[in-house]
Amino acid sequence: MPIHMRLSAVNPTPHSGISPYLEGHHRRVVARSYAPGTLLASKPLSSPSEHLASSSLSLYTPTSLDMLTRFATSACVLALASYSRGSPTNPPSTSNGKSSSTSPSPQAINSVQLNGVTYVNKGLVGFGRIPSDFVESTGDTLGGIGSAIDLKYGTFKPASNGKFTGTFIVSPDRGYNVDSTIDYQSRHHEIDFVLTPYYGSANLTYDDAAQTLNLTYRKTVLNWDRKHVKTSGLSPVAVRPAEFGYPLLAIADPQMPIASNAEPHLTIDAEGLVHLPDGSFWLSDEYGPYIYRFAADGTLIQTIQPPNAFLPRDAQGNLNFTSDVTLATGRVGNQGFENLSLDRKNNILYAMLQSATLQDGGTDKTTSRYTRMVAYDVNFPLLIHPRLVGEWVVPLPQDSKGKTLASSDIHFISPGVFLALARDGNGHGDTTDSSKYKHADLFTIKGATDIHGSKFDDPAHPVSPNGVLDASITPATYVSFINYLNTTELARFGLHNGDPDDRTDIDAKWESFALASVNDKEYPNDYFLFTASDNDFMSTHGISLGVPFDAGEDVDNQFMVFRVTLPGASL
Repeated sequence: MPIHMRLSAVNPTPHSGISPYLEGHHRRVVARSYAPGTLLASKPLSSPSEHLASSSLSLYTPTSLDMLTRFATSACVLALASYSRGSPTNPPSTSNGKSSSTSPSPQAINSVQLNGVTYVNKGLVGFGRIPSDFVESTGDTLGGIGSAIDLKYGTFKPASNGKFTGTFIVSPDRGYNVDSTIDYQSRHHEIDFVLTPYYGSANLTYDDAAQTLNLTYRKTVLNWDRKHVKTSGLSPVAVRPAEFGYPLLAIADPQMPIASNAEPHLTIDAEGLVHLPDGSFWLSDEYGPYIYRFAADGTLIQTIQPPNAFLPRDAQGNLNFTSDVTLATGRVGNQGFENLSLDRKNNILYAMLQSATLQDGGTDKTTSRYTRMVAYDVNFPLLIHPRLVGEWVVPLPQDSKGKTLASSDIHFISPGVFLALARDGNGHGDTTDSSKYKHADLFTIKGATDIHGSKFDDPAHPVSPNGVLDASITPATYVSFINYLNTTELARFGLHNGDPDDRTDIDAKWESFALASVNDKEYPNDYFLFTASDNDFMSTHGISLGVPFDAGEDVDNQFMVFRVTLPGASL
């Protein structure tokens, strides 16, 4: 059982005009013990450090021995992983066969049809939060974790009295970066939860509502580049050459985004996460936009590079992974692989850009709706390089002014059918505290044109120049589904949208999904849809790289849980 601790800065000094994160100053922290198992919503707590030893940041060229060693290690990992496949979220029903729902049975809020199938939203059933000033085991504020979440494989299960337990694997993006990007090491956290679904019609207080999804921090694991070099959150200004053997060797790296030639460590802006049976996980990134596979201990295993049309290039055709300038083609800065999901039955990994590429109209919000989704066959990925097996155009929703509502996550439902988290950027934590669109929508690629391997993978052939879709392409079919801003549903959990701009205002940046079966024999197609917000590390008592900061506002990481009916779902 973890020991929980509170970390606080000792003798913090006022910030100078120079960003303290760039000065490299660090503050000593002091730990004070608390009782194990205290909930995140109660006190800002932290567990014992799981720091790993750092190593030098020297640029290296892998030798043949390096590659053979990594290949042998990968083969062993593959052998260990191959024993288990299937869903981490569908354990057997409880032996007594009783329904997990409490009285009254959940009723439909709304329903939609797609491909002749009816999908039902049964409403909000849970809410939880992580305080903005919570400090994790490295001494940093536990922020930004809504960027990427998944259920830890095999942990979700029914408990007694209609409760459910499980563990989230969550990943922040690139740290507190209001002034500029910082040298924040990529990491992932484990957070246990107890879900007590609430189906009543009476409005709960905010604090009572937060007990329906109790969250308990467990640990933090840092992610590492090759040769145990630290990863970074800095905007990459240099490119590391592809490794020997790429792309023939599945474990050899392509050209990689690095902080600089002087600091040649891998830079990551993590946005999507899929946890696997062997403890490893896929992590999608905005800088590349790339997809990385890391071992359970945070060691980099493998990298997937998307087609040329996705890669950020300048006018001369050179790779440039920075997010600070507008380039000529490829993903738009800060609009990379925000979306990641896995068809676990067939081992097909899906990744989608947050909005259109530069050549597809991504330079303006009014023309950026036609984004792209790719699919990779990741069967035996350590022996055979993940193979591109599909690519489709997905039309994102637009607001009343014709501006694209970008997608922050997707989740595979069944062959050809996905959830998509589309939203505006308004709400708690934004300068505009009232939001107009935050949805978990549905789309299908059945009947859509598969463009993988076609001329459209060359940036010279955009799918939607200036936002006008090429006549030869049939896009995915997209329908509205769950409205996060339903006034009645929010009020049931002590929440609201807009004034007053306080902790009960719904957060601005909802960015991730996780799904788990309700395991209800009366409603066998019902699932819990977990969704989490990214608070951008906004805290008036924050700590970043050991340095105290005041972001000017406290914004908790919020979690919501919906109950939904998804016929044919295969998780």
